[in-house]
Amino acid sequence: MQFGIYSVGDLTPDPTTGRVATEQERIRSMVTIALKAEEVGLDVFATGEHHNPPHVPSSPTTLLGYIAARTEKIILSTAVTLITTNDPVKLAEDYAMLQHLSGGRVDLVLGRGNTAPVYPWFGKDIRQGIPLALENYALLHRLWREEKVDWEGRFRTPLQNFTSTPRPLDGVPPFVWHGSIRSPEIAVQAGYYGDGFFASNILWPKEHFQQLIGLYREQFALYGHGTPEEAVVALGGQAFMRKNSQDAVREFRPYFDNAPVYGHGPSLEDFMAQTPLSVGSPQQVIEKTLRFREYFGDYQRQMFNMDHAGLPLKTVLEQLDFLGEEVVPVLREEFGKRHGTKSLSTAPPADGRAPR
Repeated sequence: MQFGIYSVGDLTPDPTTGRVATEQERIRSMVTIALKAEEVGLDVFATGEHHNPPHVPSSPTTLLGYIAARTEKIILSTAVTLITTNDPVKLAEDYAMLQHLSGGRVDLVLGRGNTAPVYPWFGKDIRQGIPLALENYALLHRLWREEKVDWEGRFRTPLQNFTSTPRPLDGVPPFVWHGSIRSPEIAVQAGYYGDGFFASNILWPKEHFQQLIGLYREQFALYGHGTPEEAVVALGGQAFMRKNSQDAVREFRPYFDNAPVYGHGPSLEDFMAQTPLSVGSPQQVIEKTLRFREYFGDYQRQMFNMDHAGLPLKTVLEQLDFLGEEVVPVLREEFGKRHGTKSLSTAPPADGRAPR
């Protein structure tokens, strides 16, 4: 079982002060957060990919390459890599390069993103989002596994006898998770290839994601990669903690109420009741997270979103102390007991598959 954090890199005003960080401050804060994540013993740091304000991480491999040079153990990943608007050839090259620079500490989540205007910015048609995702990954999958590729599809120029460089480290491609909030086609795609499936379950009720994960598990088994229970699943989560739960709710409420993603909608209490968001004491976060396995079955990676909605860097670092010192050690032990195995190593998988 792996535990990590992911950042969408938003530049949101702090509702308690009105201050907005500069782009440089926000980028550097993401680096600081990644270093802190390794310091407190987390397994994974992931960044989003966004090409529009108010977000800063438009170049995930640049950011992760810099973090790779300053870390030793933590796995570097993405909250999403846009498979629809990025060229598969460039993705193959960039993430193989990052794989070499990090010593193999890299995997990625492929997805379509949630910003409609990004499609025309990169010369794509949003109405072709699903076909683009399917075709582009089919090419990326081959580029990492075949020395010479001949290719002809609908959405890019043909390739003849093409070799992507550098080749994957030790001949093992980075592990791929397919991320989805709403698209069954992506769950089917993940099962077809035997890749991982990241259910970004932070915004919708659990019943919706139970269906997506169930579909993925069925397809994983149908295409001969193992039993449904052996499918490789990751989940999202959000948490804000203080020693006293009332203090946590009082402090986090203005950030929730003004958050660009879920602000100005359901109340904090309603949102906590219906989604993975947990605001309270470390013990409450532990108890809620342990219930995820009851809803979704055995899974391999738990990611938390901790630095959104204008939270000051100092506060985020305090949250990581709670997560690394009080929450994750208990979760490792409890998940290990329930799974009947010892806690897993944080070392990157040697065979290109996610650790179990």
